[in-house]
Amino acid sequence: MKVRTRVAPSPTGDPHVGTAYMALFSMCLAHSQQGEFVLRIEDTDASRSSSESEQNILHSLKWLGLEWDEGPDVGGPHAPYRQSERLDIYQQHVKILLEKGHAFHCFCTPDRLDEMRKQQMALKQTARYDGHCINLPPAEVQARLAAGSDYVVRMKVPESGTCVVKDLLRGDIEIDWSQVDMQVLQKADGYPTYHLAVVVDDHLMEISHIIRGEEWINSAPKHMLLSEYFGWQMPVFIHMNLLRNPDKSKLSKRKNPTSIGFYRQMGFMPEAVINYLGVLGYSMPDGREKFSLQEMLDDFDIQRISLGAPVFDVKKLAWLNGRWIREELDDDAFAERVSEWALNPNNLKRVVPLIKERIDTFSEIAPMTSFLFAGLLDLAAEDFQHKKVSGEDMKRILQFTLWRSEDLAEWNRDAINHLFVELADGLEIKLADCLIPIFIAISGKTVAPPLFDSMAVLGAEISRARIKQAIEVLGGVSKKESKRLERELRDFD
Repeated sequence: MKVRTRVAPSPTGDPHVGTAYMALFSMCLAHSQQGEFVLRIEDTDASRSSSESEQNILHSLKWLGLEWDEGPDVGGPHAPYRQSERLDIYQQHVKILLEKGHAFHCFCTPDRLDEMRKQQMALKQTARYDGHCINLPPAEVQARLAAGSDYVVRMKVPESGTCVVKDLLRGDIEIDWSQVDMQVLQKADGYPTYHLAVVVDDHLMEISHIIRGEEWINSAPKHMLLSEYFGWQMPVFIHMNLLRNPDKSKLSKRKNPTSIGFYRQMGFMPEAVINYLGVLGYSMPDGREKFSLQEMLDDFDIQRISLGAPVFDVKKLAWLNGRWIREELDDDAFAERVSEWALNPNNLKRVVPLIKERIDTFSEIAPMTSFLFAGLLDLAAEDFQHKKVSGEDMKRILQFTLWRSEDLAEWNRDAINHLFVELADGLEIKLADCLIPIFIAISGKTVAPPLFDSMAVLGAEISRARIKQAIEVLGGVSKKESKRLERELRDFD
């Protein structure tokens, strides 16, 4: 059997270090077996997916040195590699499941489903579909379809017994079928859910081994059952432990920068970032911590993957990055890397419109724009003292901004402007007053080049990281405060 692995990110936001983590190990496994590594874009969430996000994912993974044999940008024999271009394939397979009696039409309304879940929670039962539509008479189903009733397609699951999930590293994992939901396979808009699309695509693309996060273990019975329904052989599962914050919670952008782009903007070397991701889940035969991607590829053994809880510690990454700078870059290479990082044409072209009309000499550029080329700023609580806005109100505005910014589908001047207009309106304060703590957090100053444009240039992750930093400088937000502020934010929506 030819080894074929894949990574399948969703283009719904900033490219995540977790994506790179799974891509790294998938690429290493394929390489170690003279196999092939595939990149597939899972973009069936049409409302959140964007071509910009897809390009960011591709560029970020390539920046790290990861390369794939097949994908939307390089083609291949199993094209197309975007799920949005494969809808007819999924619809055909839904039809097969319906005809074989392995799936059924569900006409339940959102209100009924909400009430069902409330009752289950009250009884402390597992939240799962109760099978209300599973035995509808065929004539009634056809009548409802003919009448244009809204519906989804759900898969049937056994009512009792145990599913045994075979994992290459973890061994057999038993999951009771009573804990497995009758998963929606096709949504009301005709689009497939992840669970159908991933099984169909993995089979048709001849994927032999699936490396993914442990959060998918509970979904494995659904995927195994679907493969059985179609008469397909299931790929080999390898469920890796999730990356964690230093407090051992799941890595999330609320506690830690998770975007690959953040580390690129901060001036980390891609060699160090990929090295660190490797260290988190793998041990080299000689135990060394510093190694190149090629060295990991050459020495890779699937049995050396660690099932410990990998802690993504930015301080440890910075230490490793320092080693790469000092040990691998001579003076010429160092200068070249710095120039590539700070003076690349794309960055400069975005900055020029912000400053061209505000300077008389080029020597003014550095003090005016230094914050655009920095990571986190050297801020103190005294920087936020202002006669118009108190420290507590500043912290409140910063926290609201942080939460609201996480919901932005796009990160550009207009979206940022709209965020603050709405926020100022909800807080019933002048827009200018609302922006005071943001100016300080983002630029370290009360006056700087246009704020919204500056935030767009900095990007979402750097902007959010600076806002988080400002909140901490002002004393942070306790759990009690956070709950109170969340209620307040909901109230003025």
